[in-house]
Amino acid sequence: MGNNREELRLTGSGGQGVILATIILADIALQAGKYVAQSQSYGPEARGGLCKAEVIISNKEIGYTKVMNPTLLLSLTQSSLDTYSKTIDENCILVVDSSLEVKENVKCKKLYQFPILSCAKEKVGKVFTANIVAVGLLCNILGFTDQELIKETVLKYVPKGTEEINNKALDEGFNLFKE
Repeated sequence: MGNNREELRLTGSGGQGVILATIILADIALQAGKYVAQSQSYGPEARGGLCKAEVIISNKEIGYTKVMNPTLLLSLTQSSLDTYSKTIDENCILVVDSSLEVKENVKCKKLYQFPILSCAKEKVGKVFTANIVAVGLLCNILGFTDQELIKETVLKYVPKGTEEINNKALDEGFNLFKE
Protein backbone atom coordinates (compact mmCIF):
# COMPACT_ATOMS: atom_id res chain seq x y z
CA MET A 1 0.00 0.00 0.00
CA GLY A 2 3.01 2.23 0.16
CA ASN A 3 2.68 4.14 3.46
CA ASN A 4 5.30 4.00 6.19
CA ARG A 5 2.63 2.71 8.56
CA GLU A 6 -0.40 0.53 7.81
CA GLU A 7 -3.05 0.07 10.47
CA LEU A 8 -5.19 -2.97 9.67
CA ARG A 9 -8.42 -3.84 11.44
CA LEU A 10 -9.97 -7.23 10.60
CA THR A 11 -13.51 -7.81 11.81
CA GLY A 12 -16.13 -10.50 11.70
CA SER A 13 -17.75 -12.86 14.13
CA GLY A 14 -16.00 -15.06 16.66
CA GLY A 15 -14.92 -18.36 15.12
CA GLN A 16 -14.24 -16.91 11.65
CA GLY A 17 -10.50 -16.80 12.26
CA VAL A 18 -9.88 -13.05 12.00
CA ILE A 19 -7.48 -13.22 14.95
CA LEU A 20 -5.45 -15.98 13.29
CA ALA A 21 -5.46 -13.96 10.06
CA THR A 22 -3.88 -10.95 11.81
CA ILE A 23 -1.29 -13.17 13.50
CA ILE A 24 -0.34 -14.61 10.10
CA LEU A 25 -0.24 -11.16 8.45
CA ALA A 26 1.93 -9.84 11.30
CA ASP A 27 4.36 -12.75 10.88
CA ILE A 28 4.52 -12.26 7.08
CA ALA A 29 5.27 -8.54 7.57
CA LEU A 30 7.89 -9.33 10.23
CA GLN A 31 9.63 -11.73 7.87
CA ALA A 32 9.49 -9.05 5.16
CA GLY A 33 11.58 -6.84 7.45
CA LYS A 34 8.80 -4.64 8.86
CA TYR A 35 8.03 -3.67 12.42
CA VAL A 36 4.71 -5.10 13.62
CA ALA A 37 2.29 -4.97 16.53
CA GLN A 38 -0.71 -7.30 16.69
CA SER A 39 -3.67 -7.25 19.09
CA GLN A 40 -7.16 -8.64 19.37
CA SER A 41 -10.28 -8.17 21.41
CA TYR A 42 -12.72 -10.89 22.23
CA GLY A 43 -14.59 -12.01 25.28
CA PRO A 44 -18.05 -13.47 25.17
CA GLU A 45 -17.84 -12.99 21.41
CA ALA A 46 -15.23 -15.76 21.10
CA ARG A 47 -17.85 -17.90 19.31
CA GLY A 48 -20.40 -16.09 17.23
CA GLY A 49 -20.34 -12.48 18.48
CA LEU A 50 -18.44 -9.47 17.18
CA CYS A 51 -14.69 -10.00 16.84
CA LYS A 52 -11.91 -7.53 16.04
CA ALA A 53 -8.20 -8.08 15.55
CA GLU A 54 -5.61 -5.55 14.50
CA VAL A 55 -2.09 -5.38 13.17
CA ILE A 56 0.16 -2.38 12.64
CA ILE A 57 2.84 -2.76 9.97
CA SER A 58 5.52 -0.09 9.79
CA ASN A 59 8.90 0.72 8.27
CA LYS A 60 9.82 2.40 11.57
CA GLU A 61 9.69 1.33 15.20
CA ILE A 62 6.16 1.39 16.56
CA GLY A 63 5.71 3.58 19.63
CA TYR A 64 1.97 3.32 20.15
CA THR A 65 0.65 -0.18 19.45
CA LYS A 66 -3.09 0.46 19.16
CA VAL A 67 -4.79 1.11 15.83
CA MET A 68 -6.10 4.67 15.99
CA ASN A 69 -6.87 5.40 12.35
CA PRO A 70 -7.25 2.23 10.25
CA THR A 71 -5.73 2.38 6.78
CA LEU A 72 -7.52 -0.89 5.93
CA LEU A 73 -10.70 -2.39 7.36
CA LEU A 74 -11.80 -5.92 6.49
CA SER A 75 -15.36 -6.92 7.44
CA LEU A 76 -16.75 -10.43 7.03
CA THR A 77 -20.16 -9.85 8.66
CA GLN A 78 -22.82 -7.17 8.37
CA SER A 79 -22.75 -6.40 12.10
CA SER A 80 -18.95 -5.94 12.08
CA LEU A 81 -19.20 -3.71 9.00
CA ASP A 82 -21.98 -1.61 10.57
CA THR A 83 -20.03 -1.27 13.82
CA TYR A 84 -16.48 -0.68 12.58
CA SER A 85 -17.15 1.30 9.39
CA LYS A 86 -18.00 4.18 11.77
CA THR A 87 -14.32 4.16 12.87
CA ILE A 88 -12.84 4.84 9.42
CA ASP A 89 -12.33 7.94 7.31
CA GLU A 90 -11.74 8.80 3.66
CA ASN A 91 -8.11 7.55 3.88
CA CYS A 92 -9.10 3.95 4.67
CA ILE A 93 -9.37 1.07 2.22
CA LEU A 94 -12.53 -0.92 2.94
CA VAL A 95 -12.54 -4.62 2.05
CA VAL A 96 -15.83 -6.43 2.59
CA ASP A 97 -17.44 -9.71 1.72
CA SER A 98 -19.62 -9.13 -1.33
CA SER A 99 -22.71 -10.37 0.55
CA LEU A 100 -22.59 -7.27 2.77
CA GLU A 101 -24.41 -3.98 2.21
CA VAL A 102 -22.16 -0.93 2.52
CA LYS A 103 -24.20 2.07 3.66
CA GLU A 104 -24.04 5.22 1.51
CA ASN A 105 -22.67 7.34 4.36
CA VAL A 106 -19.53 5.18 4.76
CA LYS A 107 -16.51 7.22 3.72
CA CYS A 108 -13.44 5.41 2.43
CA LYS A 109 -10.56 5.84 0.00
CA LYS A 110 -11.37 2.67 -1.92
CA LEU A 111 -14.04 0.00 -1.55
CA TYR A 112 -13.33 -3.61 -2.48
CA GLN A 113 -16.15 -6.15 -2.40
CA PHE A 114 -15.05 -9.77 -2.84
CA PRO A 115 -16.94 -13.08 -2.43
CA ILE A 116 -14.63 -14.21 0.39
CA LEU A 117 -17.16 -16.39 2.24
CA SER A 118 -18.70 -18.00 -0.85
CA CYS A 119 -15.22 -18.58 -2.30
CA ALA A 120 -14.25 -20.46 0.89
CA LYS A 121 -17.47 -22.46 0.86
CA GLU A 122 -17.83 -23.20 -2.86
CA LYS A 123 -14.33 -23.09 -4.40
CA VAL A 124 -12.32 -24.36 -1.41
CA GLY A 125 -15.10 -26.51 0.03
CA LYS A 126 -14.90 -25.36 3.67
CA VAL A 127 -16.33 -22.09 4.97
CA PHE A 128 -13.85 -22.16 7.88
CA THR A 129 -11.06 -21.31 5.39
CA ALA A 130 -12.48 -17.80 4.76
CA ASN A 131 -9.78 -16.28 6.97
CA ILE A 132 -7.04 -17.83 4.82
CA VAL A 133 -8.79 -16.71 1.63
CA ALA A 134 -8.76 -13.22 3.20
CA VAL A 135 -5.03 -13.52 4.02
CA GLY A 136 -4.22 -14.24 0.35
CA LEU A 137 -6.42 -11.37 -0.78
CA LEU A 138 -4.97 -8.90 1.74
CA CYS A 139 -1.39 -9.90 0.91
CA ASN A 140 -2.08 -8.85 -2.68
CA ILE A 141 -3.72 -5.59 -1.62
CA LEU A 142 -0.83 -4.84 0.77
CA GLY A 143 1.80 -5.70 -1.85
CA PHE A 144 3.31 -8.77 -0.17
CA THR A 145 4.37 -10.71 -3.25
CA ASP A 146 6.59 -13.52 -1.98
CA GLN A 147 3.99 -16.29 -2.29
CA GLU A 148 6.38 -18.98 -1.01
CA LEU A 149 7.04 -16.99 2.18
CA ILE A 150 3.30 -16.40 2.58
CA LYS A 151 2.50 -20.11 2.12
CA GLU A 152 5.21 -21.20 4.55
CA THR A 153 3.91 -18.74 7.13
CA VAL A 154 0.29 -19.86 6.76
CA LEU A 155 1.34 -23.51 7.15
CA LYS A 156 3.07 -22.67 10.47
CA TYR A 157 -0.30 -21.69 11.95
CA VAL A 158 -2.98 -23.95 10.48
CA PRO A 159 -3.87 -27.23 12.20
CA LYS A 160 -1.95 -30.31 11.09
CA GLY A 161 -3.86 -32.20 8.45
CA THR A 162 -5.41 -29.04 6.95
CA GLU A 163 -2.37 -27.89 4.97
CA GLU A 164 -3.76 -28.87 1.56
CA ILE A 165 -7.13 -27.17 1.99
CA ASN A 166 -5.52 -24.05 3.46
CA ASN A 167 -3.05 -23.88 0.55
CA LYS A 168 -6.05 -23.99 -1.78
CA ALA A 169 -7.77 -21.25 0.23
CA LEU A 170 -4.65 -19.08 0.05
CA ASP A 171 -4.41 -19.57 -3.73
CA GLU A 172 -8.10 -18.65 -4.11
CA GLY A 173 -7.44 -15.49 -2.06
CA PHE A 174 -4.49 -14.56 -4.29
CA ASN A 175 -6.73 -15.08 -7.33
CA LEU A 176 -9.64 -12.99 -6.00
CA PHE A 177 -7.66 -9.78 -6.30
CA LYS A 178 -6.59 -10.60 -9.87
CA GLU A 179 -10.12 -11.27 -11.11
